[in-house]
Amino acid sequence: MNDRPDAPRAVVVDTTNSPHAMLQPVPITAVTLTDNFWRRRRETTRTVTLRTQYRHLEDTGRIDNFRRAAGKLDVPFQGIYFNDSDVYKWLEAAAWALAGIDDAELAGYVETTITAIEEAQGADGYLNTYFVYERESERWTNLRDLHELYCAGHLFQAAVAHYRATGTTRLLHVACRFADLICEVFGTGDHQKRGTPGHPEIEMGLVELARATGEQRYLAQAAFFLDTRGHGVIGGSAYHQDHTPFREADRLTGHAVRALYLSAGATDILAETGEGDLRNALERLWQRMVTRQVYITGGLGARHQGEAVGADYELPNARAYAETCAGIANAMWAWRMLQLDGDPIYAEMMERALYNAALPGISLDGTAYFYVNPLASDGRSDPGDTVVQRQPWFGCACCPPNIARTLAQMPGYLYGVSDDTLWLHTYAANEAEIALPGGQVVKVIQRTLYPWSGQITVEVLTPGDYAIAVRIPAWCAAGDNLSPPTVSVNGTTCPGDVMPGSYVHVSRTWAVGDALCIQLPMPIHRTEAHPWTLENTGRIALMRGPLLYCLEATDHPDVDLRDIVLPSGAQLTSTFRKDLLGGVQIVEGEGFIAPTEPAWQDTLYRPAENVPPAFDPLRLTAVPYFVWGNRAPGAMQIWLRRQD
Repeated sequence: MNDRPDAPRAVVVDTTNSPHAMLQPVPITAVTLTDNFWRRRRETTRTVTLRTQYRHLEDTGRIDNFRRAAGKLDVPFQGIYFNDSDVYKWLEAAAWALAGIDDAELAGYVETTITAIEEAQGADGYLNTYFVYERESERWTNLRDLHELYCAGHLFQAAVAHYRATGTTRLLHVACRFADLICEVFGTGDHQKRGTPGHPEIEMGLVELARATGEQRYLAQAAFFLDTRGHGVIGGSAYHQDHTPFREADRLTGHAVRALYLSAGATDILAETGEGDLRNALERLWQRMVTRQVYITGGLGARHQGEAVGADYELPNARAYAETCAGIANAMWAWRMLQLDGDPIYAEMMERALYNAALPGISLDGTAYFYVNPLASDGRSDPGDTVVQRQPWFGCACCPPNIARTLAQMPGYLYGVSDDTLWLHTYAANEAEIALPGGQVVKVIQRTLYPWSGQITVEVLTPGDYAIAVRIPAWCAAGDNLSPPTVSVNGTTCPGDVMPGSYVHVSRTWAVGDALCIQLPMPIHRTEAHPWTLENTGRIALMRGPLLYCLEATDHPDVDLRDIVLPSGAQLTSTFRKDLLGGVQIVEGEGFIAPTEPAWQDTLYRPAENVPPAFDPLRLTAVPYFVWGNRAPGAMQIWLRRQD
């Protein structure tokens, strides 16, 4: 490990020295959340979620596996062969949660866990608790299925997070010893193995380890694993992302999380190399995804079988897989693409996925999780007719610590910097003290009730010549009774167009107390799907601002949600309910029930007749999708029948 000349900063993805990334990150510690949305969820993550998850890690033997590997316990290996990764993801989440925070209890859990990991590491640097003792001879023999390199990647990310959040190198040294061994084992040399992991992840971990340590071998190793794919070395299947060389890929396919992790890792490599073919491949994959493959939530994964992306326009609702990890992975990839050149389309997807694909994966109290995120539910699931509700843990527990680390990282997603510009990617009330690359330190206070309100005020506390780039979301162009978005300083409207789906750059000589005001219209807008998305033909979904809405059975007792019809001209209103689900903006309107005719009883098909259905009036109430399932278990529906 090379010594870095600079002190570590608590940045999640560090493009500070990446030659082909226009934007640089802002440390988590530079932003203090003051809102009641992300701040509250991040605080719950630290005080509740990470503590309950630690107990699950102990109770299920995941940390004991490290003690066993160190010779401290004489017990069998417990759980699934990739259980180490759950410990590493939890460690990463805890590290980000502790950045700038004094929490002795959580810090003690972290130190206990790191001790177990240190003691489990072999003399040669090897570290995987599944491949010890009776399985030692099996090391590196099944890269396709057994997740050795996947677990290593999560170790590397956890180690970098711990180093950047605490300034200590204890876990970083463990990671570097293992990374050095991997660099010796895998490559094109006569005595090296030519292989790549069946589950991508190590690519991101190695690039971030290279950024943290300055060791360029780690970047080269990440590129090696990417380049080795698509040549049949691990079997050639799309499920394992080995079906085609990455630079020749034209669509995301196979296992959704693996496809997105690989794309995120390739984007990290691109930020360092600037290779044109890699950039072209990533842009092809992105364009295909956003026009044919992604759910309205920002989630990915149409099929339970193989946890797969599915075919173009194959976006079932009740049978959606849309794993929480896939929503998180989409936000991760979008964030990395955003760093390359500041294109707002990536910020748009990042925001959509965070609110609507990642956040539904955890309950409001921070103790229960969705693995799968359907877009419709009758309240029960096959097989076994079990009630659909969040679970406190899973045998395969990849999602719980993944959502925990995402929430812990949230302050790092709000801002970016480039040259003399402070970029606002998404909004939340906060106080920030941010260093621009040119050396200017900018202090701002952001006041807003986002995502419930589109009014944002940024009070400037640092005088000087610099720019502030504010994002005008594309959803500002949709909806009824539209008023245009505006940007003003001290009451004077800024010159030039304020176009939805763009950044507006406000460059001036700032004075202390200047108020930059952003007004984003938040009408309720109806969204329709491409006609080839057959399940949604004749249906609409409701959105307001960045949030997707749904109906729940608990608000519509004795009504089958599938019978609810929303007329195209129905007036919809929005009200903030502080007494509901921790405080949410609801959408209400006059709809209808089109009850299933008695003639359909015991009939599945009949000759089509042009008979208008009977309608009964109904007052409907929609709540943000991310809060569904936090009350009584029951049915849920996003896409509503439309009546013209």
